[in-house]
Amino acid sequence: MFITPAFAQDAGAAAAGPLAQVVQLVPFLLIFVIMYFLIIRPQRKKQKDHQEMLKNIRRGDTIVTAGGVIGKVSKVIDDSELLLDVGEGAKLRVARNYVSELRSKGEPVKE
Repeated sequence: MFITPAFAQDAGAAAAGPLAQVVQLVPFLLIFVIMYFLIIRPQRKKQKDHQEMLKNIRRGDTIVTAGGVIGKVSKVIDDSELLLDVGEGAKLRVARNYVSELRSKGEPVKE
């Protein structure tokens, strides 16, 4: 009297074979493949390009930091820091990881 008819339908679902379970996984695999090509792959490419840009910064390049400061690299201190000339003798010491954009490449400096 208190048992619902939904319990009787459960026995039919258990009779489905392993092929039905594989067919149920296909949409999830398809979604993962689509997400890989639309989200993960382009993000990795963008990250790789940004790391390459950071590695190739040299003296004389005009850059934009993550905070929006635009300046010219006056000295590469080490692998993790740069010295920026932001105008009228003002110099900033910036971590290389905070460079967001390379505006223009400078001329090679002869030392």
